[in-house]
Amino acid sequence: MTSFEPATSRIIRIAAAVVIGLDGRTLLVRKRGTQAFMQPGGKIDAGEQPVDALARELEEELALVIDPASATWLGHFAAPAVNEPGFEVQAELFLVHISQPVVAAAEIEEVQWIDPEGDGGLVLAPLTRDLVLPFYRNALQSRTA
Repeated sequence: MTSFEPATSRIIRIAAAVVIGLDGRTLLVRKRGTQAFMQPGGKIDAGEQPVDALARELEEELALVIDPASATWLGHFAAPAVNEPGFEVQAELFLVHISQPVVAAAEIEEVQWIDPEGDGGLVLAPLTRDLVLPFYRNALQSRTA
């Protein structure tokens, strides 16, 4: 007899943010022991609202305290998970503007600020490379067009 895992067990639900600093650059993070950079954020706990998960994760991982009401929801995005082969990451994505410094904490090993028009020469997670940064670039171009 073969047992099958439900499809939902191959999904990782996260809240993530396009964090924009005063200079217009966006913040990317790299978890300890990994190579790819991605938007800050993390897993949504059972019964937790995505924006509340985002605020909790930003505080835990970056010592960044935000008012959840200041985060603007951008949409739902999905891509292969970079650090968990065979899994899909489904992200509720928010836009957050900050003026305070961030500090790598918890499982975050490195933070990098990049111009959102490029990749900063970094290895990027599929969600960031293929969906989030192109989406944000298009939004920026729409505002200037």
